[in-house]
Amino acid sequence: MVTVIDRDGWAESPTLWHGELPGTACGSPVSIIFNSSETIGSGPRLHRHPYAETFIIRSGRARFTVGDQQIEARAGMVLVAPANTPHKFENIGPDLLETIDIHASDSFITEWLE
Repeated sequence: MVTVIDRDGWAESPTLWHGELPGTACGSPVSIIFNSSETIGSGPRLHRHPYAETFIIRSGRARFTVGDQQIEARAGMVLVAPANTPHKFENIGPDLLETIDIHASDSFITEWLE
């Protein structure tokens, strides 16, 4: 059976936490975060996961820190942070930053480092 969740479901449902879709909610082995921000400097603090995280940059530009590397990413790029590697990113503007972050886990497991 196919699970279909439209935007209203993942963006507004209290079960799916405004832009976060844990795989357990729909029988998927991956979890997804939909990020969207116009605020320069916004983004998650340094953290890591016991699984890989894949970032799809849909619009805008971001500065990623992945381990000891800094990468300036732009729309159309895909980055992968390996399992257990500290990482973070921030919107460097001037436009809206939109990313889709795919966690290789059916639930979110995050260790915040700052």
